[in-house]
Amino acid sequence: MAEVQQQDGQTVALRYEPTVADMAGALNARMRATPSGRRTRRLLLFTGVMGIGVVALQTVVGDGDLTVLVAGVALTVLAFGSLYLLPSLQARQLHPLAARQGEFGATVDDTGIRLTTRDSTSTTNWEMYPRYAETDELFVLFTADKHSVGVMVLPKRGVSAPDDVDRLRALLDEHVRRV
Repeated sequence: MAEVQQQDGQTVALRYEPTVADMAGALNARMRATPSGRRTRRLLLFTGVMGIGVVALQTVVGDGDLTVLVAGVALTVLAFGSLYLLPSLQARQLHPLAARQGEFGATVDDTGIRLTTRDSTSTTNWEMYPRYAETDELFVLFTADKHSVGVMVLPKRGVSAPDDVDRLRALLDEHVRRV
């Protein structure tokens, strides 16, 4: 749960415990923001539509080949299921690692981001995360590598006041590019 923490000047502080929903939201944002993620989404959508096409064609033609009909249904379910379920399944695998670190504290200012957990403290300059995406619940920062392997998740629920979300967005817009 988010805790209230005081902010001053151009500093925004967050306190939060990571959730599976945070991880799934970050993975979904990454899939939309990276070229490889967009290719994967398009491929899964295309495959699902092709499966629907096979089912529709079998239904219209009606030649009685049950194997082709079952294959079309299976292809559709697998493609659309992968598109929507994989980020959630991956998030469930990643969450225990983050949850073991306890409550997260993040301080965002003009120099970068300081992240503190029960077991660690790290400071990251803005150059490490040159891009970010915003969802309804999160700000997700991406590393500069081609596939954005590294992400930093800043849940909006972690700020102490609603206007701090706007201040955080302003800081991000000033230092990194929105995707």
